[in-house]
Amino acid sequence: MEGAAASSEGLRYAEYARGHAGSGKGQAELDRGLAQTMIAVGLGVATVAFAGRYAFHLWKPLEQAVTETAKRISTPSLSLYYKGGFEQKMSRREASLILGVSPSAGKAKIRTAHRRIMILNHPDKGKS
Repeated sequence: MEGAAASSEGLRYAEYARGHAGSGKGQAELDRGLAQTMIAVGLGVATVAFAGRYAFHLWKPLEQAVTETAKRISTPSLSLYYKGGFEQKMSRREASLILGVSPSAGKAKIRTAHRRIMILNHPDKGKS
């Protein structure tokens, strides 16, 4: 019986040792996988950071080009109405901009432009 008990105890020890050795190998694989994941995440974050930096460097000249192009487009060509600030006393130039005629326009053209704007802005326009 002594031999059977010793061999039984030896088997339990062997199973215990093998179980931990196998789990140690599994733990090493988990650690290696975690390390690879962390490296991949770090590289991804670095890639996004460098791409953002590159985009900001590109945006500055692009912003200037867009601003210059917007300034080149004349405001009166985009709208039929003058959208400027008003001076204390209206000048002939400002009046012509509001009416949409040239500063050297005749009285008939000025009256026609004034009538058109007054009709467009009348509160009863479109009501029967």
